[in-house]
Parts: sequence; C-alpha cells; structure tokens
Amino acid sequence: MGKDSKPKEAASKGKSKQAASGGDESTSKGKGKSGKSSDELGTCTYVKARHILCEKQGRINEAYKKLEEGWLSNGDKVPPAEFAKVAQEYSECPSGKKGGDLGWFPRGKMAGPFQEVAFNTPVGATTAPFKSTHGYHIILCEGRKN
Repeated sequence: MGKDSKPKEAASKGKSKQAASGGDESTSKGKGKSGKSSDELGTCTYVKARHILCEKQGRINEAYKKLEEGWLSNGDKVPPAEFAKVAQEYSECPSGKKGGDLGWFPRGKMAGPFQEVAFNTPVGATTAPFKSTHGYHIILCEGRKN
C-alpha cells in the first residue's frame, strides 16, 4: 500500500530544515507522461504523509528532538514506523492514534501552510517544526503522485 508510488530518490538527503522552509532542492528523475518531471517539488497532485500536531511549540520541539537524536542529526531518514511511534506519543491530532498517518490527500484539501510544506517536502524527508492555523506540525512525506 503506497509502495507503488514514486521511488525514493536522493532528493531528500536528510535535509529536513530545507524541506520545512520550502527547500531549494528538486529532483529531475521524474517519469511524467507529459515530458515534465512528475517528482519536482510542488508539482504533484497527491501526497502521502504522516504528521505530528501539537498545540504548544514546546511539545512539538520535544517530538522533533526525539527525531533528531534518533536519525536526523546523523543525516538519516526517519523510518515511517519510528515516526509513527513518536506521533503516537506526542501528536494531539486524532491521526496520532494511527501514527500520524494522513494517507493520500489531494492538493487543495489541507489548509495553507500545511499544504505548502507537505507538497514541497521530498519523499522520505521529515520537516522541521512549523506553525499552521491548527498548531505546530512536523511532516514525514511518504509518497507523491499525479
């Protein structure tokens, strides 16, 4: 499930802070049907993601610190199963019970900053904490497709 989307590429390179700020990384190995790269950040139609949502900035920072200590500080990607454990522990969103799994969602479904960050995060990358209208988030992008 979800494994038949795009292959995980070297685009994420573990640089989570760039992903959260909109990032300046892009991929050029897409297999778009129209000749354009379907993997370029911000151009896909659907994203599969997990997230952690906290009302307080201090709590989201605690969750991010756990991710940093385990993987991000070494430049590693956070495995989805491990991200799910942190989401279950820290997320205040109902999706937290499912490990923060939001499944596949189309462009236009999520609110402003969340959508912008989700659609501009490379597959496999974890964002730094950021604020939206609902609170503070961390996103793990698991897939992209058109």
